[in-house]
Amino acid sequence: MLKGSRILVAGFRPPGGRGRAQRWKGGGGAQELEEIRKCGMKNFRNIQVDEANLLTWQGLIVPDNPPYDKGAFRIEINFPAEYPFKPPKITFKTKIYHPNIDEKGQVCLPVISAENWKPATKTDQVIQSLIALVNDPQPEHPLRADLAEEYSKDRKKFCKNAEEFTKKYGEKRPVD
Repeated sequence: MLKGSRILVAGFRPPGGRGRAQRWKGGGGAQELEEIRKCGMKNFRNIQVDEANLLTWQGLIVPDNPPYDKGAFRIEINFPAEYPFKPPKITFKTKIYHPNIDEKGQVCLPVISAENWKPATKTDQVIQSLIALVNDPQPEHPLRADLAEEYSKDRKKFCKNAEEFTKKYGEKRPVD
């Protein structure tokens, strides 16, 4: 549970008639949140939403594949007021050794790029794309050229470094 006025998604109730929250509710965000909660995505857990700002979600990405399967990674999803007409922004709050995620936590994810975004794209599709990217790095579209080169030229070394980094900085994986 996050500090302040944050609540776990299980207790999520969108406040009616309040500016941003009402627009968010009208845009389908509350419904998407409920759908994600109901489907029980095993790779996206511990979803938390701030009652004061329904446009910001946090959760844990729980990868299946080595070298990232030794930890979990907290992400923040920020939905613009214009969502679903503009894509959400994803930021990794947990450090990760990955060619497609920079030191600031910014991620190169084509599905949420301005040129590829489609309003019909649902948040669970974005999350599934993100999980696929974490599990299977794309060195041809790097944000960290040094890691992309290491991944391409010396996969064994990359995996060893990424696993050590994950053990050091990754969050504890949730218990099923």
